[in-house]
Amino acid sequence: MTCAAVPNGSAVVALSLRLGAVLPAAAVRLLREGAALLADTDVPAELAEQYGAQSETDPAEAASGLLLTLDPATGVAARWVAGGAIVLRTPQPQGAGLLDAVAVMDRLRSPGGCPWDAEQTHRSLMPYLIEETYELYQALEDGDIDGLREELGDVLLQVLFHARVAQEMTGKGFDIDAVATELVTKLVARHPHVFAGTEQVRTAAAQEVRWEQLKRAEKRRESSVDGVAFGQPALALAAKLVSRTTRAGLPPDLLSGVDDGTGGALFALAGAAKLAGEDPEAAARSTARRFADNVRGAEHAARAAGLDPAALTAAQWREHWPKA
Repeated sequence: MTCAAVPNGSAVVALSLRLGAVLPAAAVRLLREGAALLADTDVPAELAEQYGAQSETDPAEAASGLLLTLDPATGVAARWVAGGAIVLRTPQPQGAGLLDAVAVMDRLRSPGGCPWDAEQTHRSLMPYLIEETYELYQALEDGDIDGLREELGDVLLQVLFHARVAQEMTGKGFDIDAVATELVTKLVARHPHVFAGTEQVRTAAAQEVRWEQLKRAEKRRESSVDGVAFGQPALALAAKLVSRTTRAGLPPDLLSGVDDGTGGALFALAGAAKLAGEDPEAAARSTARRFADNVRGAEHAARAAGLDPAALTAAQWREHWPKA
């Protein structure tokens, strides 16, 4: 079937399943001027019905109007475009792709989805959250921009997963929109200098102090160490405690002498590093990774010399250890 010449004023409207029954402003204007609204064969019947489009009419035979389609490069829409019809698209806001991610998670957890995904609980997902977070951390350490994009997606998956599981709970359940709304509320409340214009914050350091002040008042905390996550790695935990307490005016000399053992010495060292503007967790990880590189280098050199890396003597380790 061929399409007659498309007259001026006709348009193909490229729909977005993300946005549902939303039309671009130019299409709305044409409808007000009396243009017929038709649906191409690739538009789901329920979506065409939401628009009030004539999906039962063969668009190829239409004289003029607006043709809804999911892909203007195929089917009847392509013939309209070839005949001179303009293509209208609804601009999608930044972050629209997140709607796809939410829809995929919903599909995986719904009846007929993935059995494994459907069985997961908050507790069963906990190891994956830790694992994906460390993989993201490593991508940042390595400066791996491609890996960073992938690992951010994996961490986002954990957020979507937990929100979807919570949505299915009775009583105190919540959904991903509640998570996003609470985040927006928090960010706005803790940046009054940006959103309310009631304060002036001129430096990043001043904002850190103000953030903690607002956070403490908001959560009604009685101690400067309330709310610190004690499940984080030890050096990161020490750095966080030092950061919180020194902002509260704790004298730095009280960071030492917590105890006389190895833990006390490590805590004092981590505290001193934090006060010097360093990240003790990142520093220790960097050193550990250099050590691992040295081990691999020595093993590689020993293997090249015909030795078994799993059976090296102390002297052989020293002989093949990378020189600084």
